[in-house]
Amino acid sequence: MTEKVIKNRDSAAEWKELPGADPDIRSMYLPELKRLMEELGEKPFRAKQLFEWLHEKRVESYDEMTSLSGALREKLKERYPLHTLEVVNMQESRIDGTRKYLFALHDGNVIESVWMKYKHGNSVCISSQAGCRMGCRFCASTLDGLVRSLQASEMLEQIYRIQQLTGERVSNVVVMGSGEPLDNYNNILRFVYLASMQNGLGISQRNLTVSTCGIVPRIYDLADEELAITLAISLHAPDDEKRREMMPIANRYTIEELLDACRYYFDKTGRRLTFEYALAADANDAEADAERLGRLLKGLNCHVNLIPINPVKERKYGRSAKKVVLNFQNKLEKCGINVTIRREMGSDIDGACGQLRKSYLDKSGE
Repeated sequence: MTEKVIKNRDSAAEWKELPGADPDIRSMYLPELKRLMEELGEKPFRAKQLFEWLHEKRVESYDEMTSLSGALREKLKERYPLHTLEVVNMQESRIDGTRKYLFALHDGNVIESVWMKYKHGNSVCISSQAGCRMGCRFCASTLDGLVRSLQASEMLEQIYRIQQLTGERVSNVVVMGSGEPLDNYNNILRFVYLASMQNGLGISQRNLTVSTCGIVPRIYDLADEELAITLAISLHAPDDEKRREMMPIANRYTIEELLDACRYYFDKTGRRLTFEYALAADANDAEADAERLGRLLKGLNCHVNLIPINPVKERKYGRSAKKVVLNFQNKLEKCGINVTIRREMGSDIDGACGQLRKSYLDKSGE
């Protein structure tokens, strides 16, 4: 288990440091910045000024931080260079205006982010890793394996850049792009706290969703943090045999073990769980699959999100017919399960997770 995270990150007295590598300066909490200022021979109040420049004004260089002395700015430049994301490619849907961005990180790696406009507000789907090592057999993100995990600042920066590029505020965030968030656990925790702080993005934790393929020990850890975020579980099958065919993680944790962790999460947080279920033709979309899934989830406070799969050319799975999807939904509803079919956004662009990045990497390797 990781060290317990204290809720109030603004309070130096209540703050505890998470284990792991030193964060970059945009990933630091205010108490960490205060400690840094003391190390540099500066007054503690400079930390708050620095935090505001980084997360409220969101400047891209130390030279813009005019309330800090020139000497301090030079020290920070040398020790903590600021990095911003660069747009490599952007696809915009002619159907609904959804935008899919391919961003370059400072080390040359690329990641995907998606901006979606709804009546209730704007949502962004961000990546938590460059690549992925989970190996789910319907996903493009994992085709080239995991390159590295993202720092909290690199997750935040996806939102900052999209707000800058669109000129609109983001009110909902899903960590459901490339990568497995719970495989990057400590940085995800940093991201959640920084994104929800009032002197930062100020996004309610209830409007933050973190997705996982089902790393069971980390679900228990996350439950003990007692956050108000939504946890989305990539389930995709009603039994262990079918799940193992689609998701290698199922060879390590059974569905029973996964659901036990989900019940613990609900008991600790009171937050309803979401189960993602990607429907693949002739693989997991039969009436019998729906009936088994209904029995499996009966009595659990949850919502099922049915996702007609986006075919990936390197994968064998095809898209379920609309009639099959509707029938699957109907079967679950008859079992008393709260279920919706995910609204398709950006269906005329590279919609599946990792497709835009994969296309770019393939072309770069030519």
